[in-house]
Amino acid sequence: METIIEEINDSCEVPELTFSENYILQAHMKTDTGNKPYSCYVCGLACAAKSILKIHMRTHTGEKAYSCEVCGSAFSNNSDFKKHKRIHTGEKPYSCEVCGSAFSNSSNMKKHMRTHTGEKPHSCEVCGSGFYDTSDMKKHVRTHTGEKPYSCVVCSSAFSLKFDLRKHMRVHTGEKPYSCEICKSRFANYSNMKKHTRIHSGDKPYSCDICGSSFSQNFNLQRHLRKHSGEKPYVCEICGVSFSQNCILNTHMRTHTGEKPFSCEKCGLAFLQKSILKTHMRTHTGEKPFSCDICGLAVSHNSSLQSHMRTHSGVKPYSCEVCGSAFPEKTTLQAHVRTHTGEKPYACDICGSAFSNGSNMKKHMRTHTGEKPYCCEVCGAGFSICSNIKRHMKKHS
Repeated sequence: METIIEEINDSCEVPELTFSENYILQAHMKTDTGNKPYSCYVCGLACAAKSILKIHMRTHTGEKAYSCEVCGSAFSNNSDFKKHKRIHTGEKPYSCEVCGSAFSNSSNMKKHMRTHTGEKPHSCEVCGSGFYDTSDMKKHVRTHTGEKPYSCVVCSSAFSLKFDLRKHMRVHTGEKPYSCEICKSRFANYSNMKKHTRIHSGDKPYSCDICGSSFSQNFNLQRHLRKHSGEKPYVCEICGVSFSQNCILNTHMRTHTGEKPFSCEKCGLAFLQKSILKTHMRTHTGEKPFSCDICGLAVSHNSSLQSHMRTHSGVKPYSCEVCGSAFPEKTTLQAHVRTHTGEKPYACDICGSAFSNGSNMKKHMRTHTGEKPYCCEVCGAGFSICSNIKRHMKKHS
């Protein structure tokens, strides 16, 4: 009670408190006797003092008599106003006798003390969980009721916690109040900034108990653990195929819907994944970031490099189940299998000729278009397929 100031003759016999004014003592005595002669004509609430009733009436009138000179926030009672001012001054007059933590108001210190005493006076009637303060218990109860009292005025999304609504609103406002001290990147919430700082620090606090791999985020560890367990909790409702990650399922669903959200700005081709678009862009830029350590050949795809490396190692991991022939690439095996099945999935739109692989159809199309992409550097003769120019070059040699 902030009005307890100095010891004078006006004192309470019950709790032995002293007050600076007699009228404060008289109001206090009514709290002991239960005498509450002042009633609110709106809701009927009874108060021990007229001044308390006056403050209460502001909950009905909306009057906020106390205004902050720093930020303009307004308050209906002086005690809330005093607490608010400490936000600006940094004043923390209430100290914990156990650990020395300081607080700006007594209620927060009282809650804090329960972390030392272990007292949890507020219990959930549904599951019996105990809580330090009533606000935490109310939040918890919503996990049972499903109540979401905080709604977004922009998109109507509902939340069980005011804090979650505040975070969500930043999606609409674009506000990013948390800044990285090292690179100045900004974030909408503190947890994302904390995760980001691990990029700079290299901190990886989450470790796999099986193989020892460490991760900067718990989410990445959980995803990694599925490699060991084989768990695939994300299932396609259309074809039943299961996946270890939700993002892979989302990409897979596009094979059913036909959605291709990533488009090339150069040629307009659309792709299922951003990574495929990124790889495709190299056909325009000519970028070849993957190099062979043995012969120096540069290629645009990592998969192409892996296939190329097999020309050096001689590894042929893909085998035909019919004749046993082995191939360095899966696509080459698939084309080979068609020699057994007779399947010709590639058809010419002009003459209807069918082919077992795409490269042969591409060569065939040049008979219609007249395209001759292979040119002799000696005489300038053009050819539609690579083997023909090789045969031609022998004439010059």
